Amino acid sequence: MPAENRVTIDLADNGVAQVRFNRPDKMNALDPAQFEAIIEAGEKLRDMKGLRAVVLAGEGRAFCAGLDVSSFTAAPDGERKPLTERTHGNSNTFQEVAMTWRKCPVPVIAAVHGVCFGGGLQIASGADIRVVHPATRMAIMEMKWGLVPDMGGYHLWRGNVRDDVLRELVYTNREFTGEEALGYGLATFVSEDPLGKANDIAEEIANRNPEAIRGAKRLSEAMLEQSGDDVLMAESVEQAAVMRRPNQVEAVMAGMQKRAPKFTDV
Repeated sequence: MPAENRVTIDLADNGVAQVRFNRPDKMNALDPAQFEAIIEAGEKLRDMKGLRAVVLAGEGRAFCAGLDVSSFTAAPDGERKPLTERTHGNSNTFQEVAMTWRKCPVPVIAAVHGVCFGGGLQIASGADIRVVHPATRMAIMEMKWGLVPDMGGYHLWRGNVRDDVLRELVYTNREFTGEEALGYGLATFVSEDPLGKANDIAEEIANRNPEAIRGAKRLSEAMLEQSGDDVLMAESVEQAAVMRRPNQVEAVMAGMQKRAPKFTDV
């Protein structure tokens, strides 16, 4: 399957982009073409006009079954770049498939079903919000192959997963359910219809001031990365950028008049 068909993007009139991993015959496992397609999709979303939220899901029976090990063991060593090489800003190619969702300027809601193993779980962790079916099979799988998680997970799990819980899940590569993931901090919600719930959240976000939503996402990232003093200043900068602007005024007026807001997209 050509790389351009591996991930599909459909932007609706309400500004919600439906993004789908489209390798259902392989449970959306990650081979080199899939890595390329995911990164390309993330880059397209960053420049997409009228984008307000993203719903990320997998076609077929799974969100993502993780690394397609056979496709990488077959590659000659000379064709592999060093993992320490930063190919995409602060990340390498493997990390970028997860980090690209944090670099997306709008909130990303992952709808997770079926199987979400290894790299698939790290990709889901890059989303702002994760809605998981309670019976989803999940695992931080890398230790099974004698590896450490290295696709952005340790960066993305900070603040979500209790330290000792994370250590146990990494060291043992124990499989757990979506229901358990909620208690661990790896899921935001569980739902029998994760895609429906994810779309409900995305539509609610799409009905908010798009400039303020983007500013809030930038602040959410700064909160994890910057010092307290820097975050305080970042709050002030973001607020000054939206206060009394047309979209902020429209948010107030729509609320007072009890009507749907009509925002100017960014």
